[in-house]
Amino acid sequence: MTRPYHHGDLREALLAAAETILETEGLPALTLRAAARAVGVSHAAPANHFGDMTGLLSELAAVGYQRFGAALATAMDAAGPDPRLRFQAMGRAYVGFARAHPGLFVLMFRSERLDASRPALRAAIDASREALRQAISARSTAPAGPLQMAAQAAAYWSLVHGFAVLLLDGRLNGMIKALPGPADADDLLEAMLTTVTLAG
Repeated sequence: MTRPYHHGDLREALLAAAETILETEGLPALTLRAAARAVGVSHAAPANHFGDMTGLLSELAAVGYQRFGAALATAMDAAGPDPRLRFQAMGRAYVGFARAHPGLFVLMFRSERLDASRPALRAAIDASREALRQAISARSTAPAGPLQMAAQAAAYWSLVHGFAVLLLDGRLNGMIKALPGPADADDLLEAMLTTVTLAG
């Protein structure tokens, strides 16, 4: 039995259902039919809002990027004006988002499954990149040309993104288990961010 929806509600309900499936069952389980079934509507309903599976995934990724960018910006604002503290806060927020929303995080960087030309996704990606750019540019301690700035941005992004991916994949488990005392993944992240901050 289908549930009645007011205009505009069904799209958000389908996105919420799709996210739940993604996080609990994984990307292979997420289909238009599965999202429709979870909401209790006809199998054709998602196509009316997203067109096809690429459309649904792209709009879901846009939701992820919106939250991601907001999380980074909020963390940096809370850290205050010190560029080093803002960079550390960004790193914590970046990895924290990945740990809280692993399925969504992986989807966001699966470009082969997404349509980056969709306005919502393009705008969300641009906004999150701007938050990253602010953290990285503020972190710079010396004037640099475009190539040096790009290299620095790539280095810092690779650092936090690589840590997040390795953590989600379980590749850091051995290293974490070998840490002294009660130290855990959070302690390893803090030490890494501190080391990079001091070296910068």
